[in-house]
Amino acid sequence: MQRPRRLRRTPALRALTREIRLSAEQLILPLFVHEGVGDQVIGTMPGVLRHDLPGVLAKVQEAQALGIGSVILFGIPDHKDPDGSQAYAGDGIVQKAITEIKARFPTFTVIADTCLCEYTNHGHCGPLIADGTGGWTVDNDAALPLLAQTAVSQARAGADIVAPSAMMDGQVGAIRAALDDAGFGHVPVMAYAVKYASGYYGPFREAAGSTPSVGDRASYQMDPAGGYREALREARLDVAEGADYLMVKPALAYLDVIRVVKDAFELPMVAYNVSGEYAMLKAAALAGMLDEKRTVLETLVAFRRAGADAIMTYHALDAARWLQEEK
Repeated sequence: MQRPRRLRRTPALRALTREIRLSAEQLILPLFVHEGVGDQVIGTMPGVLRHDLPGVLAKVQEAQALGIGSVILFGIPDHKDPDGSQAYAGDGIVQKAITEIKARFPTFTVIADTCLCEYTNHGHCGPLIADGTGGWTVDNDAALPLLAQTAVSQARAGADIVAPSAMMDGQVGAIRAALDDAGFGHVPVMAYAVKYASGYYGPFREAAGSTPSVGDRASYQMDPAGGYREALREARLDVAEGADYLMVKPALAYLDVIRVVKDAFELPMVAYNVSGEYAMLKAAALAGMLDEKRTVLETLVAFRRAGADAIMTYHALDAARWLQEEK
C-alpha cells in the first residue's frame, strides 16, 4: 500500500523532497519615488509608500540586508505634460534615484520601468491622437522614439535592466536598437510581454498618479479573455525584437498563462504580483480573515510553480523576512 504521508511527517522530511523553492533572491521589490521631501502614504496599499530619495536608499539597504537583490523603480514627477517628457529627462526623478542607488549600492540590481503613463498629464502610455470617433487613442509610432529615449536615459543613469511596460507594438525592438546605438548593448530588456487590461491595477494608479483622464487602456493592453494564442503571439514578437526576459502581468489570475508562455520560450520568466493582488490580500489579513504570512508565501510559491523564475511583488520585504526567520 502506498503511503505518501510518510514523506510529510516532519518539517525536515517535507523540505527534503520539496520541488518548489522560494528565496529572497527571486524577489523584485517595486519602489515608488517622488520629487520632494518625506515619504507619502498610499491609502489603497497599506504598508507601501511613495519615497523621497533618502527613503528609497533606506529601502534598498533594507532589501539588501534581507537578501533581496533587485528593485524596480516607478517615478512620480512634479511636472507632467502630453508627451511625458520627465520620463526621459536626464535629471528626471527615476534617473536621479538610479544614480544614487548605484553610487551607494553598486552591486545591487536596479530595474527601471520604461513607460510614459506616470509622466503624461492624461495618464496614457504615449501621445494621444483623435481616433476618428470623437475619442482619443495613443499614437503608437509616436510613442516608440519617446520610449526608446527613456530607456537610453535610464541606462545612462546606471540602470541594470530596462522594463518597457507601455504595450506599444514594436517597443522592444525600438528600445533594443536605441540601447545598442547608444553603447548600452549590455543592458537587458525585461519585456512586459503579456500585460492585460486588468482591474487589479487600481491601487497602482493611485500610487503613481496615472489614472487615465480620458478613455482607458483596453485599446492597447490585452483582453483578459483573449486566450493563449494572443499571449503567445505577444511574447513571440518581443522575443523576435530582442527581449531578454518575458513578464506576465498580473500574475495571480493568470497562472495558466505564465505556464503556457514559460513552456513555449526559453527566456527567464517574471511574474508581476500587482497592486490589487497585494491590496486584497493585505486587507483580508488586516481584517483578521486569514494568516498573512502563510497566505503570502503560498501565493508566491504558486507563481514559482507556474513557472516564474523571478517575482515582482510588494510583499517582497515581508516575504524575505519570513523566509529568513524560517531558516
